[in-house]
Amino acid sequence: MTSRPAQHRAVLSARTEVVPDHERPTPGPIAILPTPSPLFARAIESAGGTVAELSPETRGIVWLDQAGAEEFARAFDAHPGVEWVQLPWAGVDAFADVLAREAASPRPRLIWTSAKGAYAQPVAEHALTLMLALLRDLPTRVGARSWGPKAGTSLYGLNVVIVGAGGIALELLRLLEPFGVRSTVVRRSSDPVAAAGRTVSSDLLHEVLPEADVVVLAAALTAEGTSRMLGAREFELMRDSAYVVNIARGGLIETDALVEALMAGRIAGAALDVTDPEPLPDGHPLWSAPGAIITPHTADTPEMTSLLLAERLRHNVRAFLSEGDFQGRVDPASGY
Repeated sequence: MTSRPAQHRAVLSARTEVVPDHERPTPGPIAILPTPSPLFARAIESAGGTVAELSPETRGIVWLDQAGAEEFARAFDAHPGVEWVQLPWAGVDAFADVLAREAASPRPRLIWTSAKGAYAQPVAEHALTLMLALLRDLPTRVGARSWGPKAGTSLYGLNVVIVGAGGIALELLRLLEPFGVRSTVVRRSSDPVAAAGRTVSSDLLHEVLPEADVVVLAAALTAEGTSRMLGAREFELMRDSAYVVNIARGGLIETDALVEALMAGRIAGAALDVTDPEPLPDGHPLWSAPGAIITPHTADTPEMTSLLLAERLRHNVRAFLSEGDFQGRVDPASGY
């Protein structure tokens, strides 16, 4: 008799922002868009919510299509009674235009939530997989047709720099504990991350890059703060034995500069689950750059995320009904 394997769980933030009663959304019908989903309808109803088609009475929108930002904007603008929006993924950069308008002229009582933190376990698992693949020289060996020399580096005791301090970073730190790595978290503020060996503010990124054996990007993409945060200058600062792993957003890296750094041997390798552009076109030089691993944004597949999003929905529907606090709050002003 075989037991069912353990499933990922949605990682709940230890820090929640309490919504004062006078700022809470007005409970009411919730629309699932752009197409209905029995799984998510059951999640909403099991938490006490009511699922109904979009109408003037709609008070909550659960949006399930990352690529449909324009369609979402039309539905949102046409229904000013909506007071809670649940977006489908951790990153909300696809909805940046709507969020910017909302930041400039906010609706009263409107709460935005995303799935940030909900998919931390599978994404951190993928990040660890990519790290080990790079260190063990799998980019070379996967395509090899001859025995070749022995090569590879152990993860134990290495200096790992993680950019970002959200759920993915915290879960990755937990997975790295058995390897005894020296960890540094780079975040907007220098407020310490308990699980990290060291925490520094983002203005000190250039100071920690020369020490890094592995740099993991797990930060949100924002136009002014993190876009192309790794470019030619940053790759020059890194050791030629260092590796880059990106499981966040492709736009965090200047792609041409990364290709040049790999081709010139300024860094040892890069593993990317996200690219800029995305999808990465056939024939793009990054495909053939030495030391590169590219996975097609599969750190969190639908099979992994659907149940996690359903769990996030149940939690937030209870908050929508004035029972507790929302998880995955999005600040329209900051864009994440």
